[in-house]
Amino acid sequence: MYTEECIYTFLKNQGQLFDEPVAETYEEAEEFLEDCMAVVVDSLKEAKQYLEELGADVEGMSLEEIQEACEVFEIPDGTYLIVEG
Repeated sequence: MYTEECIYTFLKNQGQLFDEPVAETYEEAEEFLEDCMAVVVDSLKEAKQYLEELGADVEGMSLEEIQEACEVFEIPDGTYLIVEG
């Protein structure tokens, strides 16, 4: 479900969302993302729409502000991983 690049990006950058690591290994990171039903979207516009659907208060936020949100992880392939903390 998640690409290797996606899982490694989360594993490397999980500190942007969590004070303490939630995963130490690739396998733990993959399991964590599956358990919390993290979502991968193709653009920041889709990320904003997804967050709106969740009920997050993103009205008036620019796409740059969405990109900087702690639950949004930019994947090197140009997609975005959204993890609910």
